[in-house]
Amino acid sequence: MKVGFMQFSPLFGRKEENVERVINSLRGAKADLLVLPELFSTGYLFLNEEELRRSAETIPDGPTVSKFIKLAKEENANLVFGIAERADDKLFNSSVLLTPKGECYVYRKLHLFDTEKHLFSPGDKELEVFDVGETKIGMMICFDWIFPEVARILALKGAEIICHPSNLILPYCQNTMITRSVENRVFTITSNRTGTEKSEDKELTFTGNSQIVDPKGRILAKANAEEEKVCLIEIDPSLAKDKKVTPYNHILQDRRIDFYL
Repeated sequence: MKVGFMQFSPLFGRKEENVERVINSLRGAKADLLVLPELFSTGYLFLNEEELRRSAETIPDGPTVSKFIKLAKEENANLVFGIAERADDKLFNSSVLLTPKGECYVYRKLHLFDTEKHLFSPGDKELEVFDVGETKIGMMICFDWIFPEVARILALKGAEIICHPSNLILPYCQNTMITRSVENRVFTITSNRTGTEKSEDKELTFTGNSQIVDPKGRILAKANAEEEKVCLIEIDPSLAKDKKVTPYNHILQDRRIDFYL
């Protein structure tokens, strides 16, 4: 299975330009699964809820998802990307999985980071795993990484690949995702963004270093902190079915849940 990520620096508020740039970059990639950053089409540093609401869109009939449904079919690829979602009167920081068959699945970020709490509603959907051909995929978004329960629940539900759209600014997430891969014996694909955004009273620099990690914690592919690139590699998702650390230790079956709070 050929999987990959696109790392780049979105232009804040220039949604159509960001979307077209990504579509042009992904055409002809010949990948089975591609992961984009969190809020890839809009940028991140919204001044207030009103500004966010102007950029957010409904799923699946909004303009970004509509274009990506067409791209997934044309490229015969599964696409995962972060987007600002508007649902009724609520705004969510969401991740979308689109399949070549036109299927659309949505995850809404459970753990909002810092001032995201002033803008978005917390996620209200259960963590789910989705069948993509013979592979099972789960989604988490950015700051979800610091809560080990997220990746663990996805692994318990059968995820072999965890897709992780991100806008990371803290310096240690990428290392932690190695642990998430090891402790759950899954592949993880962290697609982070690069660049700096400024608002009236805030400036954020994003850490890049997107990566793909295998179930034994080996980094199979990695971008640096600043480069913009599409990175593709071949993996065998079935390796994530093997949950044994030794012949006598199973990473899930050996849990002593009777002693866990």
